[in-house]
Amino acid sequence: MLKNVFLFFSILFVINTLQSQNDNPKLVVGIVVDQMRYDYLTRFYHKYGEGGFKRMINEGYQCKNNHYNYIPTKTGPGHASIFTGTTPKYHGIIGNDWFDKTLLRNINCVEDLTVEPVGTKSKDGKKSPAQMLVTTFADENRLFTQMKGKTIGISVKHRGAVFAAGHTANAAYWWDYEHGGEGNWISSTFYMDALPQWVNEFNASGKAQSYFKTWNTLYDISSYEESGVDANAYERVLKGEHQSGFPHKLDELKTDNGGFHVVANSPFGNSLITDFTIKAIEAEQLGKDNITDVLTVSYSSTDKVGHDYGPNSIEVEDTYLRLDLELERLFKALDEMVGTGEYTVFLTSDHGAPHVPAYLKDSKIPSGLFDLNAMLNDVNAYLFDTYKVSDLALSRINNQIFLDHQKIEAHEIDLQELKTKVSRKLLSYKLISNVYITSEINLFPESSGYQEMMLYNGHHQKRSGDILFTFTPEVFKDTNWNRTGTDHHSGFNYDTHVPLLFFGKGIKQGQTLQRTYITDIAPTISALLGISFPNASIGEPLEFVID
Repeated sequence: MLKNVFLFFSILFVINTLQSQNDNPKLVVGIVVDQMRYDYLTRFYHKYGEGGFKRMINEGYQCKNNHYNYIPTKTGPGHASIFTGTTPKYHGIIGNDWFDKTLLRNINCVEDLTVEPVGTKSKDGKKSPAQMLVTTFADENRLFTQMKGKTIGISVKHRGAVFAAGHTANAAYWWDYEHGGEGNWISSTFYMDALPQWVNEFNASGKAQSYFKTWNTLYDISSYEESGVDANAYERVLKGEHQSGFPHKLDELKTDNGGFHVVANSPFGNSLITDFTIKAIEAEQLGKDNITDVLTVSYSSTDKVGHDYGPNSIEVEDTYLRLDLELERLFKALDEMVGTGEYTVFLTSDHGAPHVPAYLKDSKIPSGLFDLNAMLNDVNAYLFDTYKVSDLALSRINNQIFLDHQKIEAHEIDLQELKTKVSRKLLSYKLISNVYITSEINLFPESSGYQEMMLYNGHHQKRSGDILFTFTPEVFKDTNWNRTGTDHHSGFNYDTHVPLLFFGKGIKQGQTLQRTYITDIAPTISALLGISFPNASIGEPLEFVID
């Protein structure tokens, strides 16, 4: 009798487990649109078609008040935070680059000299997620499924592919377009010893080369009333062009502008991502069984166009109208290859962006550019006058001052006194609003102000610098590259407020103005799948999103 009862409950358990697996989406697709301000959804809304952004909004759930909860708002930290559900304080990605206190040089966030390039000889292939200290929800899904659920990460940028895919990914692919790259999709030995045949075939297809064509507006340029005038002084002028406006003849510009770099810096870079992504879904058989796979797609070219032309440009508007068509193309492919209603998608951004400072100044809005190199030289001159020791400040990267502790100890300089002097010096600059000694940031109480908590969340005790400072609104670093177009890094709304859309299997239809955070995405997807949250996640699952 007991044997029969045990058998009955064993069968019931198996049935419930199978039903639970069948309730999960076959594929989770995490889409990151690089540098997408929230208002790009609303500003261009009436020009979007029904199958891209509007499909997600109308059939899914929109969080309208979604923000980053740390500083700095950069691409590397953004992708790490989206997929881990935590902040730089725990995942350790404190910038796209940072000053390594042991190596005494700047390192890239995905730099890994222990791996070799795959598909290229370029150093851009020596990349991995080794610097990221925690798991992603894709890692947890791999562990939960005994490594049976696949994970593939895709982006033009290496950091957009690597951090999203996580540590246990089957593959992460990024595009070899920098430093004279050959325009191939590449990876590293962290993931594989050689590119799969389907990737080699795609690289040999000539698809990337086909995008050396003229970029003109998708619609009549006179209809782009949501943006400023076409050619203006706030936009970058490419080598070989006499003004910043349309058309941009990429085939003629490629020689003087880095070859495939001009494709990455146009909406056609996003088209190439969709091409490659659809091929990956087919070749890797993603979403073909009841074990959930994860696909991450980071559309990088939106960021590059934004940096070149700024949020008020027709180029940015045209890039988003074209991206809307790319999303529609991707969703149609998912409907066909995975099945309508069998996959789940979320879409967000790694950061926003301010308007071009010169444009804001001309509009009588306070803004500015700050020369960080001149400031570092000025600080070192001040410290030399005070202590008669040269170059006590080694770096100023990510609005952080890194001090030379070996010299400080060798000359028996009082460290706290030095930090206080540097802090007071920094506060004398008009465009610097606040200065913090980073050893004090770890002691901020929970009742601290909003900016203080964002700095707390962005501060990693072992990797961050000695002193940290913030600018007044609408200010970023002054370089020749930054005097036109835009940049990002701050804790102000233009950098923190980004879209968050959920759509597909297991997602309710609706919207909210409740404040949500980027760190809520990973635990929400984990809750949807019934798996462990990423190991350092601090976000809250958005239960009102899940059906």
